[in-house]
Amino acid sequence: MGKLVVMDHPLIQHKISLIRDKSTGTKDFRELVEEIAMLMAYEVTRDLPLKEVEIETPIAKAKTRVISGKTIGIVPILRAGLGMVNGILSLVPAAKVGHIGLYRDPETLQPVEYYCKLPADAAERDLIILDPMLATGGSACDAITLLKKHGVTSIKLVCLIAAPEGISAVQNTHPDVDIYVAAVDECLNDHGYIVPGLGDAGDRLFGTK
Repeated sequence: MGKLVVMDHPLIQHKISLIRDKSTGTKDFRELVEEIAMLMAYEVTRDLPLKEVEIETPIAKAKTRVISGKTIGIVPILRAGLGMVNGILSLVPAAKVGHIGLYRDPETLQPVEYYCKLPADAAERDLIILDPMLATGGSACDAITLLKKHGVTSIKLVCLIAAPEGISAVQNTHPDVDIYVAAVDECLNDHGYIVPGLGDAGDRLFGTK
């Protein structure tokens, strides 16, 4: 079973409280989402493999370590996942970025795919899926399935707020995928929104409501 990591760092929790607040405007919301993603990236990249190299400092030669092995790819689920991309890129600027477009059918609450563009070498990368909200888990499960169809074997899912139902759906459908979240909320309401959540992340990021 993939691990579930709930990040309880005080800075992350403080900023999560701010994005939950309905009085937080679009500009501040967008900046906070980016900052939270950056802070979460420290833990998400904790298990990257290292190799020893020799460099020369201004004083002497030294053996030190650098990242080795697979390179990273970032795959936001459109459109809300876009708000997390720059936060990750600020720490891992060499990462390539793919995009998966999914929307939730308002009647069935099931995800519908409309776009997929991945790096040409996606199968050789550690891919990190970004989506602020893990609600029913439908979109996340479909995105993971899509990546696996493209030959990707190393996948992590990073979300800001999750409902227990969404976590269970991903763990049951894709038990090999690690999930990183900043908060686990109470439940979903009848419309598939996380309670207490923060509303529609896409609308709040882009000012469309």
